[in-house]
Amino acid sequence: MASTVLVVDDSAFMRNLLKQLLDGEHEVIGEAENGVEAVEMYRELDPDVVTMDVVMPIRNGIEATSEIKELDPGSSVIMCTSVGQEEKMREAVEAGADGYITKPFQKPNVLQAIDDVAKAKV
Repeated sequence: MASTVLVVDDSAFMRNLLKQLLDGEHEVIGEAENGVEAVEMYRELDPDVVTMDVVMPIRNGIEATSEIKELDPGSSVIMCTSVGQEEKMREAVEAGADGYITKPFQKPNVLQAIDDVAKAKV
């Protein structure tokens, strides 16, 4: 079953790449380029899954994840991180992240991560 996805990354290139990877499998219903926009769009769109970049301006992905989890404890957030950011991943999990994918993104890993958190919700 397709999930609705909010894609959050400060890089337009990364957002477009994720949209391409998800195309045909899941529905991208919104995109945000920082944590403040991410929380606002989450409230507005109520997606099944959020892909959240860790390092962003204004409010980072860890702070935004924590805020989304406070709003909706049942939310599903997948962190997007670069290889070598293990410390950030620990912080993200503490903030409530449900999973993570590493850049450079590979389609099977992205789809598997979304399927895993979507199944966990059912």
